[in-house]
Amino acid sequence: MALLLLAAAAALAQRGGRFGFRPPEGDEAPLPRREADFHFIRLEYTDLPQFHRRFGYASRNAMGTGWWIVDWPDADNHFTEGIERLTRVDTGDPRHLRLTDKNLFDYPWIYATQTGWWGLTDEECARLREYLLRGGYLVVDDFWGPEQWEIFRETMERVLPGHSITDLAPSDPVMHMVYDIREKDRTFIPGSRHLRRGYDGTVQVVQPEGTEPAWRAVYDDRGRMVVAVNFNTDVGDAWEFADVPYYPAAMTLLAYRYGVNYVVYAMTH
Repeated sequence: MALLLLAAAAALAQRGGRFGFRPPEGDEAPLPRREADFHFIRLEYTDLPQFHRRFGYASRNAMGTGWWIVDWPDADNHFTEGIERLTRVDTGDPRHLRLTDKNLFDYPWIYATQTGWWGLTDEECARLREYLLRGGYLVVDDFWGPEQWEIFRETMERVLPGHSITDLAPSDPVMHMVYDIREKDRTFIPGSRHLRRGYDGTVQVVQPEGTEPAWRAVYDDRGRMVVAVNFNTDVGDAWEFADVPYYPAAMTLLAYRYGVNYVVYAMTH
């Protein structure tokens, strides 16, 4: 029951309107369609039935159903534009698809949010296994607490049996691809729902009680990182609210550094 209440509260908070903050109104125009080496691919999935996210806001004026859609399309568009500015990666329009899509293997990098509530079928697990072992790279983000962790862990055991989820070592190549990510950077990146306005008008970050940010990974048998795990932290919101004045700029910059390193690693390993 507690998780069901948490799911409902999280769905209501996704627009970022809590604690007196209100995101700018206006539709997020889609980026023009263009074939390129890199596309931000958002993974579509079916929620576990007990945690199903009903139809509602995904980000600002975008609406849809299911947890996979949270922060779409703002996060996808903003991060895509960041990749184009900050790297030489040939970048096209963001897209979204299911694991069973025939075009899955055309894309080296996929992103999945709220993976503590996903419900992958056996077919989808097998497809994800094939994708990762053939060179694909998965980033998971914005899932919280021991219950969601256990759902994610059990799913990954079905996807890659016997491959443990480990903390990222400071020396891991992904931490130094373009930006050097240091120990001090393993910090909580807040969602908009974790911000409140102080009495003096300043923005304060309120980390959920009992959570500790963790940056983890799954590796294949050759030692290649195939899954980047952002746990108890919300990189997607930092991308989504990159253009919002009240969102902490330092957190947006850090989220872009992680994201850029993930992309460049995926494109070069």
